[in-house]
Amino acid sequence: MTHTTTEEPRGKASGAVVPVLAFAGIVVAVMQTLLVPVIKDLPQLLHTAPSNATWVLTSTLLSGAVATPIMGRLGDLYGKRRMLIASLAVMVIGALVSAFTSQLLTMIVGRTLQGFAMGAIPLGIGLMRDMLPRERLGSAMALMSSSIGVGGGLALPAAALVAQHTDWHALFYGAAGLGVLAIALTLLVVPESPMRAGGSFDLPGALGLSAGLVLFLLPITKGSDWGWASGTTLGLFLAAVVVLVLWGLYELRAGAPLVDLRTTARPAVLFTNLASIMVGVAFYVVSLVLPQLLQLPKATGYGLGQSMVVAGLCVAPLGLTMMFTAPVYARLSARYGPRTTLIIGLLIIAVGYGGGLGLMEAPWETILTSVILGAGIGLAYSSLPALIVGAVPASETGAANGLNTLMRSIGTSVSSAVIGMVLANTAHTVGGLAIPTMHGFRVSFLIATGAVAVGLVMALCLPRTGRAPQQHVQLRASSEEDAVLERAEDVLRGFRGRVLDPAGVPVARAKVTLIDRRGRQAGSAVSADDGAYELAVPGQGAYVLAARAAGYGPLASAATHSGEERTVEVDLALPGEAVSV
Repeated sequence: MTHTTTEEPRGKASGAVVPVLAFAGIVVAVMQTLLVPVIKDLPQLLHTAPSNATWVLTSTLLSGAVATPIMGRLGDLYGKRRMLIASLAVMVIGALVSAFTSQLLTMIVGRTLQGFAMGAIPLGIGLMRDMLPRERLGSAMALMSSSIGVGGGLALPAAALVAQHTDWHALFYGAAGLGVLAIALTLLVVPESPMRAGGSFDLPGALGLSAGLVLFLLPITKGSDWGWASGTTLGLFLAAVVVLVLWGLYELRAGAPLVDLRTTARPAVLFTNLASIMVGVAFYVVSLVLPQLLQLPKATGYGLGQSMVVAGLCVAPLGLTMMFTAPVYARLSARYGPRTTLIIGLLIIAVGYGGGLGLMEAPWETILTSVILGAGIGLAYSSLPALIVGAVPASETGAANGLNTLMRSIGTSVSSAVIGMVLANTAHTVGGLAIPTMHGFRVSFLIATGAVAVGLVMALCLPRTGRAPQQHVQLRASSEEDAVLERAEDVLRGFRGRVLDPAGVPVARAKVTLIDRRGRQAGSAVSADDGAYELAVPGQGAYVLAARAAGYGPLASAATHSGEERTVEVDLALPGEAVSV
């Protein structure tokens, strides 16, 4: 692997790459909330029973869950840009299929195709890692990760406005148009990543994971209709356990698995994915509760009596705040690391839900709640890809982030099922209609707070290796540098950073030697357990950083010091790989 510093880009990428990829992520996320404004009218619009109409939403969820890790792996193997365009193209086809029909079965087919586009988000994160310099990567991945919430939040008022004033099929025409625009921008702006994973596509693993996810998510999304203790629900859960266990055993023995379960079992990956489930639960609760509270008539005594469009506008700050949180995340993560930023985000979410228990009596209170929750969810979502990227090999970025996105989808699925059950069981029946109660809304917020508490425990279990390179770390210096350091008591502050392996994992006990322009050793250090090193310099000028560690090829790279402390990341190479000198 070539040497990388914060000043050197990893690939050729224009400044428009990040907004284009984020736009593609927002377009994909729109699919999840596109039909929320008309959800109560779907049985009438599709001439079917309410239980059948829910498949229009369930099909998108299931296909998105299945496609996310598969498209991530295909992107690692055959090109992330290529698979991103393929995902968007399938979404456009699905939107057009739905736009031309009012038949239930055809609509479900179209919605299933739209769900396949969810793989675009981890693919975009993978492209960013492969192309962007380190100083831009944090905020870029934060924006891409948050696009799930941004698209969902912004789609609510827009879809409500369209549905209220035009034929509801116009929603799908608009979605198809956005998809075509995203494809065109990607073709024009985004280059293909040169990074490729070895091996071949694991078709048995893909089929096994797909079957296990469908068997698991289907009873979660339909359990309220079928009954949680029914034979169908329990039987599907049992079948899911059996299939996923057999799939896991197969993946452990496969030469080129769809999901590297050994990597997934690393604490940094495992606890990040578990925290992702909880963040997904917390995100979806506010999306389910506030629109209903805002639209309930004032005659109930607690409803806020707002129109569909106004309700969407009151919830829109959730997505907008998530969008504007990305640069804030970059600053916090650079100083404290993504682990700390995730913890801060979860704490803000807890404050939002805790305060929201008493902020349900006026539209402006729901806006305030949306802003607080958007800030917390934005920080939490932004931290997740950085934690994953820092813990897996570059060749597995797409698949690993696809699995992480899947964990969020599982969280939203569980949230939808649990909150739907709570609101149904606490509802009042008036004239044959079930009306949600304030008690049900508050119980839902308490459930979200509990999920955040569990996520906080998972975040605290994450290893502390995700600190930002700029953070000061006291190093263990080798004895041979003592003389140099003693002569450098009043010299300039020098270089610091981390030593990383080709997978981006910190390397401990690596020897980093500073050589001046005359070829003399000017200092040396041994990296700490988190890969951090620090070297003083005797003066401004050009130097060479030489690094070596057991099991890796040596690296020598030029670096210039201008008087201010500089951060230089050292990427070691595996034996036999080329290094820049």
